[in-house]
Amino acid sequence: MNLALKRLLGATAAVATGVAALLGTSAGTAGADDSVHCERAERGIWSEGPSPDVTGHRCSMPTTKRRWYTVEVDTLVQTHYKTEYLDGGVDRTETLHNRTIRCLGYTSTNGTVHWFGCPPGGHTRQHDRR
Repeated sequence: MNLALKRLLGATAAVATGVAALLGTSAGTAGADDSVHCERAERGIWSEGPSPDVTGHRCSMPTTKRRWYTVEVDTLVQTHYKTEYLDGGVDRTETLHNRTIRCLGYTSTNGTVHWFGCPPGGHTRQHDRR
């Protein structure tokens, strides 16, 4: 093997090792628990399943930017709609207590927090009451 090829392979291995080390470090902190709390939240349940959006009220705000946010909700009201349209009517509402959801991000206006990118299964986990 010639010297240039050995150096190229060595440099590639060094870069790959450095990238793996950095990714490993960030992956460990990406899932760190920095949960927030909402006293009340609402989520629409459509014929196709739960909405990926949750509207929270009286929420604490995250202290850091994260890839995923863990939101502990005291009272989660789920409105089950008859169709995919708001004017299609409400079939029923369901109130769940002490639930935890995970969401990708949020926006906030006038004391209301709009959590978005919340996977459908994220609303089923019950958390211990604070």
